[in-house]
Amino acid sequence: MQLCGVCSEHVPKYRCPACRIRYCSVSCFKRHKDDDSCHPIKEPDPASSTPTPVRSAEQPWVVEDLLDEDSQTDKVPLQKLQQLGDSEALKDLLRNPHLRQLMMAVDSAGDKAKAMKDAMQEPLFVEFADQCLKIIEPTQIDSVDDGY
Repeated sequence: MQLCGVCSEHVPKYRCPACRIRYCSVSCFKRHKDDDSCHPIKEPDPASSTPTPVRSAEQPWVVEDLLDEDSQTDKVPLQKLQQLGDSEALKDLLRNPHLRQLMMAVDSAGDKAKAMKDAMQEPLFVEFADQCLKIIEPTQIDSVDDGY
């Protein structure tokens, strides 16, 4: 069984998008980022990688098309994604144009890991990320908020 790459105490549930280290909680993620121990992994050259199969309009994409085998272990279940879409708290946050601008910057960035690291310096983006995590992993976030 694997342990958190930051605290080495708990089973990790998450993975850093930049360096792929596994961590167990928001506090470990923040500690990992604050310690400057995050060293982004270089993505392979797209020209040398296997081409992604082209899908027609009759054959819509599925999450597995976008994820390699390693990434699929971090996949969010469809039910949780639907809960994100139904969240009034997230809808309220997304009404903020600054947050939408931050999200578009991350989405369109060439170096997504760096863009995400930069966005996580913005309190509004951190609030959005925390709200998402509260929906995805409610018991994990509640225990972090309670200091456990």
